[in-house]
Amino acid sequence: MAERSTAAVDVADNSGDDPLAAKADKAASDGVAEAQDTAEQSAQGGDGERRDGERSGYTTPDLHSGHKLAKRYRLEECVTRLDGFSSWRAVDEKLRRAVGVHILPALHPRARSVLAAARSSALLGDPRFVQVLDAVEENELVYVVHEWLPDATELTALLAAGPLEAHDAYQLVSQVSQAMAAAHREGLSHLRLTPSAVLRSSTGQYRIRGLAVNAALRGITADRPQRTDTEAIGALLYAALTKRWPYETDAYGLSGLPKGVGLLPPDQVRAGVHRGLAEIAMRALVNDGATASRQEPPCTTPDELAKAVAAMPRIRPPEPDFPTPLEYQRTTYQQGNYGRAQARPSAATTTVTPVPPPPLQSRTGKALKWAVSALLIAALGLGSWQVADKLLDQRTNEKTGETGTQTSPGGENQKKPPAPKPLKPLQISDVSEFMPHGSGIQLDEVPHAADGQGDTSWVTPRYEGYANFGNLPERRQGSGIIVDLGSVQDVRGIDVAMYRSGQKAEVLAAAEDATDPGSADAFPHRLTELQTVGDTLKASVQKPVRTRYVLIHITELPSDGTGGYRGGISEIKVLG
Repeated sequence: MAERSTAAVDVADNSGDDPLAAKADKAASDGVAEAQDTAEQSAQGGDGERRDGERSGYTTPDLHSGHKLAKRYRLEECVTRLDGFSSWRAVDEKLRRAVGVHILPALHPRARSVLAAARSSALLGDPRFVQVLDAVEENELVYVVHEWLPDATELTALLAAGPLEAHDAYQLVSQVSQAMAAAHREGLSHLRLTPSAVLRSSTGQYRIRGLAVNAALRGITADRPQRTDTEAIGALLYAALTKRWPYETDAYGLSGLPKGVGLLPPDQVRAGVHRGLAEIAMRALVNDGATASRQEPPCTTPDELAKAVAAMPRIRPPEPDFPTPLEYQRTTYQQGNYGRAQARPSAATTTVTPVPPPPLQSRTGKALKWAVSALLIAALGLGSWQVADKLLDQRTNEKTGETGTQTSPGGENQKKPPAPKPLKPLQISDVSEFMPHGSGIQLDEVPHAADGQGDTSWVTPRYEGYANFGNLPERRQGSGIIVDLGSVQDVRGIDVAMYRSGQKAEVLAAAEDATDPGSADAFPHRLTELQTVGDTLKASVQKPVRTRYVLIHITELPSDGTGGYRGGISEIKVLG
């Protein structure tokens, strides 16, 4: 299974709630105890969502912290242990990054469906979803490895602080509906799209975890999966606008609606709700499309919902609050003539102000001029004498044939500095991909960057929209290749053949005592400035740098001519 970028906030959606269409959700949050999930009731409701029957009867595999899967994934903390499967926070020791892992016995009745769901989700490759990195069956176990996003926050935690601003709620429903529309076009559904399954990164991007996998782990199916996911998005928007769950039962730390009053429009639950977003939420929920002001056709698929959101007037973010400037106060200096307007003097009060002498016309100025003049004459005389002495020395050497020494102004013979040694390529011990967030992009092609063959290259994937690796949070520091020389050596230059011209790159060197550096801060020495380079990147330094590791760091990619961005490195030579 191809490995993908970054990692996820949690290993499993542990909310323990039945699907939205069941309208029987129980209050829960991520990390709920096993007893709460065990108390789940079977799904029921008009949209056909259901579980695959009775409990499996299989016990959760007896694993513990420190256990390794495939001699690579070290289990750290169990997050969920439920109904024959367990979910863990783990560490990928090969790539040195945190990951999440779902584990269940190979004989579990849902094992085959979980593997199929994980592999289908991995093939989608959409960065708006938390990516499946691996799906394996070995040693009588089935396990699914996925990303771990340390900088993201669950929607559950965001709503605990209060309703979202209109702009944030608009971004939520817009991004989630577009992502789910893309998934359904590939035949994938979620069926457990709860607040704990939606994450917001530090850059404001929403990502969805557990696509197809969370439902497969719990045996959830639906007769109308598109309607189920659409209603779930409507419930998320309703909760974001009101901080209330749109059903009579409490769920996900949110209070439900009063019993017996039905589904109230969001602007009747909380004052100040954006009217357009309130109508979108009502059209997505199962209420025959009724809205607060007029009858609109219901949105029954994520694609219809995404189009309805796109048709709305764009909601701009709120204006930033600037601090109130301090009141202007006069200083003691400003209370004089410069602090306030001066009255026009009259002829009777006009006084004669003594005029200071012109610059350098005073007694001190004249002395300063003589001193400067004397220094300039002395400097010119010394320089002329040195030039004449050097010319005489060169003529003497030509007549006598002497070389290798020169006479200094003091009359002492000194050896001429030796000519610099020619640069030669240093032996490269290993190359690895620069992964500041612990996730690689093209690990299988890394050896091509230093194999001595100009027709092979390490090439990045194609990114869309932005030259800085798609503006993805996990790619903000760029990527590149780290060269390991095997031991500390004197590095005097670099010669890099780029895969394509127009890349923005720099060359950095690690500290002399560095061991296995992984972040840009671990490379304090700069061999070249950050600049846009052509087909080659060549540079040399006057003073050798003692280092073992050299980083060719790429921060921006050139256009590939089709609206995307892609770059790479063909061959690296480190010179000493």
